[in-house]
Amino acid sequence: MSRLKGKAILITGAGSGIGQCTAQLFASEGAEVIVNDIDAAKGEETVASIVEAGGKAAFIYADVTNPESVQQLTAKAIEQFGRIDVLFNNAGISGVGAIHEIEPDAWDRVMNVNIRGVYLPCKYIVPHMMERNSGNIINMSSCIAEMGLARRASYSATKGAILALTKSMQVDYAPYNIRVNALLPGTIMTPFVENYLRSSYADPEEAFASIKQRQLTGELGRPDDVARAALFLASDESKFMMGSPLYIDGGVVFGKNA
Repeated sequence: MSRLKGKAILITGAGSGIGQCTAQLFASEGAEVIVNDIDAAKGEETVASIVEAGGKAAFIYADVTNPESVQQLTAKAIEQFGRIDVLFNNAGISGVGAIHEIEPDAWDRVMNVNIRGVYLPCKYIVPHMMERNSGNIINMSSCIAEMGLARRASYSATKGAILALTKSMQVDYAPYNIRVNALLPGTIMTPFVENYLRSSYADPEEAFASIKQRQLTGELGRPDDVARAALFLASDESKFMMGSPLYIDGGVVFGKNA
């Protein structure tokens, strides 16, 4: 299990869900994992689980929407690990509502976390990759970037922006041997989604059944499904993928049940 041996990998939002699962998988494949999260307790839990399993990881706190915080994260990671081979911009939040229903503050929060939270880590980490003439960036988009979904205006706007940003970044940084690709998951059963269903619907079970039917599989994805796709992008196996979207959506975008 050494597909990532020798790689130092920073994962934002790695305290739970997809980020945590990915951190654990990357460590099991030989990576030195830099766990970042705004919740220090959850981040430390991820690190503890990796170390207990015999892997290597360290937690570094940062708010990915704050420039000074991200600069400190970058400096600490470089000081401790000497480099960042792979940056996985995973941190993000959801937003619910048609555009006329969303208050400006709620709109700004989703934009801030989901777009600024990709921009800032890239801004401060990419120069180090350029210096080394080597790097790999994975941005978390969503299948919603390629389809319409009711009452997800703010979230879809950010994920579409991330996909477009990924393609633009690839053109800019290809001369520096830096790859930039995007993950486009469908609905993944994470603690966040479970909490969302419980808090947003009068009948969470009915909502769950409805959401499952979007996928051709008839089931929601699991964090491990996305983590394994991220593993492929983080490894040298995907060395010819550049500026590409990778769908892990159970058939939502390109399939339709009869």
